Amino acid sequence: MQQSDLFEPILAAYRNVQINDEGITNSALYQALNLTGGDRKPVGRAREPHNLQHRKVRWQQQTLRRLGLLERIPGQRGKWRLTPKAQKDGDLTPAPEGVALVAFSTDLGLAIWTRTETLAGKLTDQISAIITSPPYPLREARAYGNCSEAEYVDFICGALEPLLKNLITGGCIALNVSNDIFLSKSPARSMYVERLTLALHDRLGLQLLERAIWHNPTKPPGPTYWASIKRQQLNVGYEPVLIFCNDPVRCIADNRRVLQPHSKRHTQLLAAGGEVRTATYGDGAFKLRPGSFGNVTAGKIPKNVISIAHVSREVEKTRKEAKALGLPVHGALMPVKLAKLLVEFLTPPGGLVLDPFGGWCSTALACEEAGYRWMALEMMAEYAAGGGLRMSDRPGFLASFDLEHWKPAGAKRN
Repeated sequence: MQQSDLFEPILAAYRNVQINDEGITNSALYQALNLTGGDRKPVGRAREPHNLQHRKVRWQQQTLRRLGLLERIPGQRGKWRLTPKAQKDGDLTPAPEGVALVAFSTDLGLAIWTRTETLAGKLTDQISAIITSPPYPLREARAYGNCSEAEYVDFICGALEPLLKNLITGGCIALNVSNDIFLSKSPARSMYVERLTLALHDRLGLQLLERAIWHNPTKPPGPTYWASIKRQQLNVGYEPVLIFCNDPVRCIADNRRVLQPHSKRHTQLLAAGGEVRTATYGDGAFKLRPGSFGNVTAGKIPKNVISIAHVSREVEKTRKEAKALGLPVHGALMPVKLAKLLVEFLTPPGGLVLDPFGGWCSTALACEEAGYRWMALEMMAEYAAGGGLRMSDRPGFLASFDLEHWKPAGAKRN
């Protein structure tokens, strides 16, 4: 086991074993990590014998201490405890700068606990598509945090720029962003989406391929003050999905991969050989002739207004499992159905899809369902674990943490 691989298991061991604020001894920690044996080897100039596995654990204890997650119990040698910050149910653990650890993997991909900027410039794989829902520039940040509206354009450009060298020619980037960011004390919307669109073109040379609409029929009413009280806005119902390409002429997107079944009426029209009437519409711009729409096709092309609810049985199941384990629930998930449509539309078979803001790994799960290779980067350890919950039944699943025993200190254990 590498030293870096011990970080999350050690934190999980404290959460599972520690009772209240009493902490646990190092010997109890070694036992929880199944490191009770091991050879002692000479170390350092003095060449004194040490258990190398135990030594690695103690190094990681110091890392956790510097992060404010672990503290020594005064007057008790070799006994540590979680800090209140680490014990707090629902608290999130960001990856330290420079740290990149595999959270879990499947036969098709892997999720990495890291900051995007830590790994983005070091990837060597060729990427077919980047599909993600980055944190929104909300005035009141969610648990995972976000930058301000003023910083947002720099934040997104900074995250994407080092990845462009890996994006294959004709590869696409899809960003699910918010349409509901308002100016302070005003019903006027922010124009950050427009500024972001222009910046991705002007700074990074990306071309806007599509500005699709994700219509969410189950989106809660809002903005409450401006729509329900002041009556100066309509209730919100959609979010933009901005799709960019580094070379639109050679774009690898193909709508034949996402064709939908024809409607019953159109199927009947095809069976009849097409239209039997003649008509003209729009000052002659559109004409119907006998036989129009009679060519049999594999399906209909989806429109760029995509109606998908953000709730699903799979998400509700994962939320219940996460709560039972003491994991914080992710409050802003992109629907897997939306991610799957984007994956299949933008990515050729065998391509690699990257999500640099993995969250609960919706894009990764969509890739699993569609049979695509994937990689997800997630900064918060608890969200990476939540993604692992969603993937635990996937072929080849292997986690670097114990999902069955992930419990915060103070939570009830069976």
